Amino acid sequence: MADNLDTRRKRLLYQASHRGTQESDLVIGGFARAHLAAFGAGDLDRFEALISVTDADLMDWISGRAAPPPEYRGPVITLMIDFKNKLLID
Repeated sequence: MADNLDTRRKRLLYQASHRGTQESDLVIGGFARAHLAAFGAGDLDRFEALISVTDADLMDWISGRAAPPPEYRGPVITLMIDFKNKLLID
């Protein structure tokens, strides 16, 4: 089971780091590098759902330009928003 989660984390890290725009790669990929190792199966499911949406929508949600739809709200998007806000401070 742990090997399966590790493989999944590696796949999601790759997908998060190769989004197609530099900003998305930095924000979403940086978030993945910082948090995926601690995610269990449920959080990985939520993260995978989030990165399945378009970069434009996801970056709007993370940046606060738009609210995520109810099905995407939860602890993972909140962590992503906090991560993006911390990037702006640092």
